[in-house]
Amino acid sequence: MGLLKTKGIIISENKMADFDKMVTILTPNGKIGCAAKGARRPKSLLMSATQFLCFGEYMLYKGANTYNINSCDTIELFYNIRTDLDKLNQAAYITKIIDDVTDENQNTYKILQLYLNTLYMISESDKNIDLILSIFRIRLVSILGFMPKIDACVSCKTKENIEYFSLKDNGFKCSICGKQDKSAIQISASTVNAIKYIIMSEAKKIYSFNLSEEGIKELEIVSKLYMTDKLEKEYKLEKLF
Repeated sequence: MGLLKTKGIIISENKMADFDKMVTILTPNGKIGCAAKGARRPKSLLMSATQFLCFGEYMLYKGANTYNINSCDTIELFYNIRTDLDKLNQAAYITKIIDDVTDENQNTYKILQLYLNTLYMISESDKNIDLILSIFRIRLVSILGFMPKIDACVSCKTKENIEYFSLKDNGFKCSICGKQDKSAIQISASTVNAIKYIIMSEAKKIYSFNLSEEGIKELEIVSKLYMTDKLEKEYKLEKLF
């Protein structure tokens, strides 16, 4: 019987048997499906540790067919998300995406880091939610290997007059080349700089800027279309209740 100690966050939970649960934990090394025996009993020590969005340090042991949760030291419960339906909907939206792009035995350290930082911003900040989600989308697809080309115009290589984002050619285009590309979205200089910052900044600092309402709208359009194109699936923010 092998023991595994890992930090992780619960991204799904399902009832199993009378008082048990089956949960999925996102760890730095991929997703792990775990059984939590007795977790639904009112006095169980695993009750809070196996709730959706609980981040903690888990002690797991491997049984014949699956991992089982032995204990957990809770680190963060994201209480503000649990008590606000809008925040809960937003958290469910990014969790669905995270669940789709991760698997078992995968290096998911950067994805987990982004996920936790985004949940923290949703939970604790008053930053515009459209800006938060746009930053999340662009950073995520970049981590997944779809980093757009942001050094210069992808067509003529000039670094001057960058005014478009091309979905077809995966990056910036200048004012001349962008007009010839039907997939290109015209964006302001502030949005150009925002995209550069999202891609190149340290993980813990990606949310440390703001944009005008116009810039947020531009970034939202670019991020949604680019993520849909690269993940080949459209994700919509829907109400759970």
